[in-house]
Amino acid sequence: MKKEVKKLLDIVTRKGSSKILSFSTPHVFKALQILDEQKYVSRTTFCNELHIGEGAVRTLISHLKTDEIIGTIKAGTFLTSKGKKFTKKFSNVISAQCTIKSCNIARGKYNHAFLLKNYSKIICNGMDQRDYAVMYGAKSATTLSFENGKFVFPNETGDALLEDIKTKNILCEKLNPDEQDIVIIASSDDPFVSEISAINSVLTTLATN
Repeated sequence: MKKEVKKLLDIVTRKGSSKILSFSTPHVFKALQILDEQKYVSRTTFCNELHIGEGAVRTLISHLKTDEIIGTIKAGTFLTSKGKKFTKKFSNVISAQCTIKSCNIARGKYNHAFLLKNYSKIICNGMDQRDYAVMYGAKSATTLSFENGKFVFPNETGDALLEDIKTKNILCEKLNPDEQDIVIIASSDDPFVSEISAINSVLTTLATN
């Protein structure tokens, strides 16, 4: 996935653009997710969902159009065939996401979780993933690996959710993990910050492993 994440970065740092951008790779990733879920997306929707201004949205759309990832018509912006193939590569690895309430492993008011398929062997202790999330405003982040039917902290074997069956059931139901999958959960007092910081942790993990 290093190549695909680099592509996101290339979209942000488009050569020939002298503008100081107010969006970054996590915003591009979320934009692609929105486009994958909706047939046509308006600029207003991008503004609201990405928490960036209309000018930034126009620049983002322009950069994506340059790479023929999206197209635009009066009804809105849509994924091209090339864009659908590109987005599919991400969804094959980042296969699910959900929110969970504050609990022992994620104490934020808002906690956003992403599942990465078959990435447990590349995680050291979860500290890098926490740092990647904190860069985008998260108060903390937790990394779990799914092994032998239970969620465990990196380099540990004990069930991290042994005393919290409710949270375990939510993660299993919403994320549907398999053996050797990992879950990255970012925590914040703001729902958008928890999501965008979790995305940054996920993308940086993919880019560096």
